[in-house]
Amino acid sequence: MPAQSEIIGIAAGICTGISLLPQLIKIIGEKKADHISVVMLLVLMAGLGGWVWYGILKEDYPIIITNSFSFLINCCIIFFRIRYRNNK
Repeated sequence: MPAQSEIIGIAAGICTGISLLPQLIKIIGEKKADHISVVMLLVLMAGLGGWVWYGILKEDYPIIITNSFSFLINCCIIFFRIRYRNNK
């Protein structure tokens, strides 16, 4: 059974990972993303990339998995931000 600190870390990682899912769903549904800051997403992705790297160095799979998922969600948001840039 995982330690209490691992459970807290996994729960926090899941919350962080799914936090941008509603935004992604809204962007896909409305086909508009001009209100999304690409700079904010790039800074966030740099931080997430750092967490993934840290997780790899520590061999901490919850950190690697949850932050990789968050990174992927952010990549999707940037993709749709670019794809729908001309939709008003």
